[in-house]
Order: sequence, then C-alpha cells, then structure tokens
Amino acid sequence: MSPQLLDDKVEPIYQEVLRRNPGEVEFHQAVREVLESLGPVLVKHPEYKERKIIERICEPERQIIFRVPWQDDKGQVQINRGFRVEFNSALGPYKGGLRFHPSVYLGIIKFLGFEQIFKNSLTGMPIGGGKGGSDFDPKGRSDDEIMRFCQSFMTELYRHIGEHTDVPAGDIGVGGREIGYMFGQYKRITNRYEAGVLTGKGLHYGGSLVRTEATGYGATFFVHEMLKAKGQSFDGKICTVSGSGNVAIYTIEKIRELGGKCVACSDSNGVIYHEKGLDLDLIKQLKEVERRRIKDYVDYHKDAKYINNGNIWEIPCQVAMPSATQNEINGKDAQTLVKNGCIAVGEGANMPTTPEGVKVFLEAKIAYGPGKAANAGGVATSALEMQQNACRDSWTFDYTEKKLEEIMINIHSLCYEIADEYGCPGNYVVGANIGGFIKVANAMVAHGLI
Repeated sequence: MSPQLLDDKVEPIYQEVLRRNPGEVEFHQAVREVLESLGPVLVKHPEYKERKIIERICEPERQIIFRVPWQDDKGQVQINRGFRVEFNSALGPYKGGLRFHPSVYLGIIKFLGFEQIFKNSLTGMPIGGGKGGSDFDPKGRSDDEIMRFCQSFMTELYRHIGEHTDVPAGDIGVGGREIGYMFGQYKRITNRYEAGVLTGKGLHYGGSLVRTEATGYGATFFVHEMLKAKGQSFDGKICTVSGSGNVAIYTIEKIRELGGKCVACSDSNGVIYHEKGLDLDLIKQLKEVERRRIKDYVDYHKDAKYINNGNIWEIPCQVAMPSATQNEINGKDAQTLVKNGCIAVGEGANMPTTPEGVKVFLEAKIAYGPGKAANAGGVATSALEMQQNACRDSWTFDYTEKKLEEIMINIHSLCYEIADEYGCPGNYVVGANIGGFIKVANAMVAHGLI
C-alpha cells in the first residue's frame, strides 16, 4: 500500500528533512505524517511559506546528547547515552517526557519531540515541545541501580532545564520512582526547591492528582467524543487495549466506567484474553505493586488465556486502544481490526499505527483518533501540575479530572471543526495536524526570525 503523495509545496521540504537527518526513520515518518496535511494550509496562509515556518519547525531549536556513567550493584561501571531535544518553544517552555528504554536513540527522541509540538499546541496550554531519554533499560535493575543512574543522568541534564525553560516528565520506563530520584538530584545540585522543573512528581512533594491516570483517561474521553459524534457510546462495546502500563491500566478503568468491556491487554512478551472482562484490580496488583509480567494473570483466572508473543489486534473488538509503543499496528493488523468490526481506534501511545495502517482506518471511515490528539491528556495534566506548582496550590481529584475532560472535549471539537473547514469531515488526522500547526505557526510569525 503506497503512502499518500505529498503536495508539491511540501515535497521539497520533506526531501530536505531526509537529507539532513539520515537514518532516523521514526522521525521521517512523524514529519511526513504531518506534512501530508499541510498543502492546503500554505495556500490559505502564504506567509507561512514565505517565512519558511515548516522548515523551521522541522529543525529542533536545540539537541543535547551526553554520556551517563553509573555503577551497578556489582561495582561495575556502566555507560549509557542521554538525550534531550528541545524542539520548539514558540508557545512556552519545552515540555515532554523522558523515555528510558534500550531502543532509544536520537531518531526516536526527535520523532517524539516533533509530535509533542503539535500535541501540546492542541491542549491550548502555554507549553512548547520537547522530549528526552536514554538507552538505559530499567528492567531487572534494583532500586539502588536506578537511583544511581537517575542521579548521573540529572547531573548533566540539570543545566539545560528549568520551570521557565524546559520541563521534563515521565514516559516509557520513567515513572514516579525515577522522577523522584531525578528531582532529588536537581534540588541537591541547584540548591533550589523548584517544584515546577519536573512533572509526574509524588503527591507529597508537589505532584498532581490525576497525573498517573491522565493519558489513559484522556484517550478514553477523546474516543467517547468520537463515538458521540457518530451517535454512539462505549456502552456495551467490546474493547482491547495494548500494553499494561499506566496508559493501558487507566484506559481500561475509564472504559469500564463509561460502560465498555475490555477483554484483552498485553506486554512485550504476550497477550492476555479474558472473554468475560479483564480483572483490573489484579492487573494493577501485578503491574503497579509487584512489577510482574502479564502472563501471571492466568494463575488467578483459569478461564483467561495467555498467548505468548500473541497479536492483540487479532482479537475481535469494536474499540481498539493501542497504548504500548510506536508502530504496533501495521496495515495487515488494521485490515484485521476493520474486518472484525472495529468502529473506533484511539491512540494512547505515540504513533502506534504505521502509515499503511492509518490509510486502512481512514479509507474504512472508522473513528480514528491519532496520538497527538487522543493521548494529549497526559501532557495537559502535566501543564495543570505546573499551574498548581506556580501558585503553590493543590487541587482535588474530581476538579482536576473535570479540567482534563474539558481539555479533551475541546481538542476533539477543534480537530472535528478544522477537518470540516479543510474539506475532510471526520478526518481527525487532518484536524489534529492542521489545528496543532496553525497555532504554533502564528506564534512563530509573531516572534520574527528566531
């Protein structure tokens, strides 16, 4: 299945991105996916072309790569590589998570940072786009090893961040434990209690209620709005959710609250299928408390099935929520989902669907919520945490969740209306790309050539 042709006005820009960033395939994919929507925007706003706004957005403002030496429990010295890409600050301080995973390299961080620009723009909050991380693998490491790594990582990163400059958060491999270790090191080095420098902090030292749940809840709110636009709801819908981390767990929780039934989730080793509905309390115990693999679920529910190295997208569902990692749904998977009766897809992960898969979903006219819109709830709540830190305040769970829901409803409305305005009704990819781009572009025009 061939990719969509690029408009003549943006094809040379994409070719230059390929030339300047060789080998960074995920970044190329993310850029192309946005550029496919922008031809009509340049017709309507010729000033963006004159000022080379797209070319400037595709080039990060700053790329930082550094060595992270640390000592394991055996006394052996280990060396990892750290990254922070501060991509675009037109709307506010750089904002985006840190990912600790062996797959991390510059191209992954640039893809994530590029997506973050438009995601953050869609939230309506004053935050720019950035991303960071390391090829460090926290799996199987002791708390002491993780602490030593995080302290070494922050010993370099601290000089590049600040509540008015760049505000990292968590991502894959970086949760409350890691944020705590990094915040402690930042405070130790700077001699400042600057709560707003990191988000995803513990509740007892400046964190926000709902932050843990935010990405999963937000993605579910977005899909709920897509279903409502089609005159439907989650009520009685069979759902599958890939992954079993924070995003997946709280997607399952909110779907259940809205009347849906989740029957499958996964981790990197395999898939759990439980036809009568997943036992969410058990999943939380296994993954959040005991840090075990999802295969152990069947030890407690003999009627559930564990599929080693299974493909969750082969399980029939009406709503699919990819919430694990990039490119987990390919063209064949998308065709299987559509054939099996899927009517809505909401991306809890970043770019979890390949271009071929996206094309299948759009051609089938199912409700497809791309990650930069559907999973914006996490960064939106991070921005709410920054807001609470700035005014030394702490909001209730219900109040914060209501603000999150309002943000996701507004994102849906913006994407829906922009898609209609540009002649692509119901196409949330076009709506998210153009809606996110225009706000950043207008700010860049206003700031002059910088």
